[in-house]
Amino acid sequence: MFKVVVPARFASTRLPGKPLLDIAGKPMVIRVAAQAAKSLANEVVIATDHLDIMQSAQQHGFNAIMTREDHVSGTDRIAEVVAKMAWPDDVIVVNVQGDEPLIDPLLINEVAQTLANDPQAVMSTACHPIHEAEVFDNANVVKVVLNAKQQALYFSRAAIPFPRDAEYRQSPAAYRHIGIYAYRVGFLKQYASLPVTTLEKIESLEQLRVLYHGYQIAVTVTDHAPASGVDTQDDLDLVREVFAASLA
Repeated sequence: MFKVVVPARFASTRLPGKPLLDIAGKPMVIRVAAQAAKSLANEVVIATDHLDIMQSAQQHGFNAIMTREDHVSGTDRIAEVVAKMAWPDDVIVVNVQGDEPLIDPLLINEVAQTLANDPQAVMSTACHPIHEAEVFDNANVVKVVLNAKQQALYFSRAAIPFPRDAEYRQSPAAYRHIGIYAYRVGFLKQYASLPVTTLEKIESLEQLRVLYHGYQIAVTVTDHAPASGVDTQDDLDLVREVFAASLA
C-alpha cells in the first residue's frame, strides 16, 4: 500500500488557475485525483496553496491540505504534507502532478512498486525509450541515463547519452523521463533540508538535488509514452476531447 499526493499550485504562467480548469464538468485537479484513486493507493491527498482548490477537493470527496505558497518544487510541497499528516518513515508516497488528468493508474502502481523493490533507493521515477531523433534533440524533453541496477545516473535536457560515433546516431539508446515520483516518507523529511544545488538550477530539474547529495533514484522503464499532460491551451483542448469521447 502507498499514498498519493497531488500537488496543485494555483499560479500558472500559461494557464492561470490551471487546477480548476473544467474538463468534462469537473476541475482538472479532481480528474487527476480520480485517476489516482483507481490505483492501489490507500489514500489520495490534494496539496494546494489556494482556498478555492481546497474547497473544490472537499466538494468532490477528496482530502486536501493547505500548504505554503513559496515552495521551490512540488517535492517541497509534498514534504510539508508528510510532516502535517505524520505518516511513518517507511510509508511510500507517490507524487502525481496536478496537470496529468490522463495519468495511468497502472503507472502509479509501477513507480510505487519499483521503490518498494529497491531498498538502496530513496525515491523512484519512470521513463520510456526514445525512438525519434527530434525528441532526443529536444531540450524540452528530459532524458535519463541508467546504471546496471536500473537506477538513475543523471537527468538532463541535453541529448544524453550523446552518440559520438555514426553507428549509434540512427537509433540512440536513450530514455525520456516521465515526471512521476515515489518517495519514502523518511527521505522526504530530509529532502526539505537539502540545499538547492547549482545543477538543479542550471537544468531546472529538482531530481538532480537528490543525485547531487549522493542518494539513489530507482527507475521503472515502461514501453509506452504516457498520455499528454496539460501545459498549454492546445494540451487542454486535447484532454477535453479525450474525456468528451470517453463519456459520450
